[in-house]
Amino acid sequence: MSLNFKPIWFDSMGAKSTCTYVQTSDISIVIDPGVAIMQPSFPATPEQKTKWLSNAEDIIKQTCNKLTDIVISHYHYDHYFPDDLELYKGKKIFIKNPNQYINFKQRERAVNFFKSIIDKFKVKETEKFFPLNKKTEYQDPLDFLPHAVNKDFKSYNNRRKEVLEKGRKRFDKQVMKWISNKPLPEIKSEEIEISFAEEKSYVKGNTTIRFTKPLFHGIEYASVGWVYATIIECKGKKLLHSSDLSGPIIEDYADLIIHENPNILILDGPTTYLFGYILNRINLDRTIENTARIIKDINADVIIYDHHLTREPRFRERTKKVWKIAKELNKKVVTAAEYLGKKTIVELNQ
Repeated sequence: MSLNFKPIWFDSMGAKSTCTYVQTSDISIVIDPGVAIMQPSFPATPEQKTKWLSNAEDIIKQTCNKLTDIVISHYHYDHYFPDDLELYKGKKIFIKNPNQYINFKQRERAVNFFKSIIDKFKVKETEKFFPLNKKTEYQDPLDFLPHAVNKDFKSYNNRRKEVLEKGRKRFDKQVMKWISNKPLPEIKSEEIEISFAEEKSYVKGNTTIRFTKPLFHGIEYASVGWVYATIIECKGKKLLHSSDLSGPIIEDYADLIIHENPNILILDGPTTYLFGYILNRINLDRTIENTARIIKDINADVIIYDHHLTREPRFRERTKKVWKIAKELNKKVVTAAEYLGKKTIVELNQ
């Protein structure tokens, strides 16, 4: 066996999730085992949404019971279960660092989660190990995004400058919190192991798991915080799970994906259901151009194009260039539901 994967639950199946199962000869792992009910605007009854949510919870939890490892890319509820702690027993958890590159709300959730884990599994002080060399300075994240920074947005340049300046001020406030907060610990006990994932890699047999640096959850300085992408390689086969890049909107993140050139790409799409509200035309066009470039430039066997994207009926119309290019180049770009041989729920319910 080299590398196998299966979408466990995604938005196209009726509830918000990007849960993916990956198996090699060395590991069995689930990325982002969480789920949330669809938003009120989704074209389905409350009863249908509740049923899909319940079905998703059942299948995700059943899958987790068979695993050795779990990846949690950030602390949004459609990416982890904060209360079902038995799910994590006996496993190694690769988790978003709760001490830095995290917004205030997710930090609060992380504190509650770690406290619950420590209480549940009676973790001793000797089983906690704090991250070394706590940072007291943080470089401006835009320094690592030269492609996006140097892009000419023409008539939008002035407005973009204002948005970035506002985001930079919010980032500075977050930095002060990261410096002043007491750090949450990594944990290594007989019943559970929790390791901070960003910028680390692990090798087990023929399998390598790598995690990227913190990436914006959407646009530059996104108020919803940061995530990381997961890359799993085994015997010449590579899978990349993007987590929540919302497109990707940022050009440098498309560059990262193209550089990795995965055989299997799990790519979250833009939030077209928020178009005209949180997602503007400039950033929607960016995501479409970035995704089109990814499709052209990587040699993937399959691209799962889903999470965020399939929360409203017009998602194909609003991203039609993506589907058109995939068809022209004979590239397999599908929703998770379609990959599993099913119809996308939002289209089925029209």
